[in-house]
Amino acid sequence: MIKIICVGKIKERYWSAAIEEYLKRLSKYTKIQIIEIEDDGNDDMDRSLNNEKEKILKKIKQQDYIITSEIDGIMYDSISFSEKIEELFVAGNSDITFIIGGSYGLHSDVKEKANLKLSFSKMTFPHQLFRVILLEQIYRSFRIINNEKYHK
Repeated sequence: MIKIICVGKIKERYWSAAIEEYLKRLSKYTKIQIIEIEDDGNDDMDRSLNNEKEKILKKIKQQDYIITSEIDGIMYDSISFSEKIEELFVAGNSDITFIIGGSYGLHSDVKEKANLKLSFSKMTFPHQLFRVILLEQIYRSFRIINNEKYHK
């Protein structure tokens, strides 16, 4: 099972439609769950990060293989990312949890829980867009793992 813990809610219908489409496509390959953590909305960065940290940590199980999205994380191309996903499942990591932070990123305590720190780019993306990008890459990974064609 893949779980995606996200800080912030999707408000725009076009993002929701894209997310729903990838969730539908992914249902052929794996169970996937999206858990939305309310964005603290506080102007105090430390307070926001602490509040979000508590909510995130409550959603993590001990057996989860945790992948945080971080600018300074490891970058993969799509093939290498699919190989990593396959490797995790083959090694018995049946619960993979991705964590997407809010506007201030992730608290250091959450980052320390990560088994893998993943970066898609040195650029910063809105969390709504990044959620779609992550789902698309997970879907692409399963297509690659199953030797199925997918556009380049």
